[in-house]
Amino acid sequence: MTRALSLFLVVSLVLGLPGSARAYQTYGVRVNGRVVVLKWGQQPVRYYVTDRGVSGVRSDQFRAAAERAFSTWQGVEGASAAAQFVGFTSADPFEDDGRVTLGFLSRPDLDRVLGATSFLVDNVTGEIVETDVFLNSSFPWSVASGGESGRFDVESIILHETGHLFGLGHSAIGETELRTGAGRRVIASEAVMFPIAFSAGNINGRELRPDDLAGLRELYPESASAGNMGAISGRVTKNGQAVIGAHVVAFNPQTGALVGNFTVDQQGSFSISGLEPGPHIVRVEPIDDADLDSFFDDPLIPQVDVNFGVTYHDRLVVVPKGGGAESIEIKVTAK
Repeated sequence: MTRALSLFLVVSLVLGLPGSARAYQTYGVRVNGRVVVLKWGQQPVRYYVTDRGVSGVRSDQFRAAAERAFSTWQGVEGASAAAQFVGFTSADPFEDDGRVTLGFLSRPDLDRVLGATSFLVDNVTGEIVETDVFLNSSFPWSVASGGESGRFDVESIILHETGHLFGLGHSAIGETELRTGAGRRVIASEAVMFPIAFSAGNINGRELRPDDLAGLRELYPESASAGNMGAISGRVTKNGQAVIGAHVVAFNPQTGALVGNFTVDQQGSFSISGLEPGPHIVRVEPIDDADLDSFFDDPLIPQVDVNFGVTYHDRLVVVPKGGGAESIEIKVTAK
């Protein structure tokens, strides 16, 4: 069997602009007419770090920040993601060399992109073959334990980008506000995988949130812990017809955890897994405050419905341990 390789996508973390937000959604590649979830087939993921630092960050400090970020993902209970540092390299990220490389690149043309991750995938199996991560050295960076005013935190941004490396998409669990002039400022983020970065000097992005944990558990479930979590699934409809592109969020009032997903098929179906057992409040909301091409693939955009109001399911949904709650239907109405 011939293995065909292709560059699948590049995902970036931006500064103050809406990005491709997908509440812990995973990426997929179409193989023989079916969509295969994009993930690593073999672990640990062996990675290299470039041997060049930037002002304020030496290469060994970058490596240490990367190891802390990978360790954070590897520490997720109920998931089995793993990575291993191999060594330093003179190669730059985004070179098609069969290696996983993390490092700095100077990209002044990308004046709002802090970092990005590229994927090379096997078109036969859908498995990830190579990923590279770069942080844009056109911005000021820091590895200070408590953060540094005016500089972006290396560990926080690497944690986000290595989430992509493992196969996670962006999350829509977060809030921003328009700034005077242009762009947006993050005022609340409930996921490391939220596509807009905290401001310079902030280190809040070093800690994973429930939406991040749920996504990793879905991609790399640990069999021994699989029976401890549950799921909510169902449909979103309007006038009896499927609603595509709706953002569905499950809120656990006992823990405060927020986990979400989107309806992206022709039935308006959604599934939110990795939930702690117990009662949840479920709401659905339109993605009506940003460009749709920042959220969905081009073929889906014409079908996305944003003409409805925020709607709550009419009762609490109790998530059972190790299984799924009874399927629900959330009926929305036009604005």
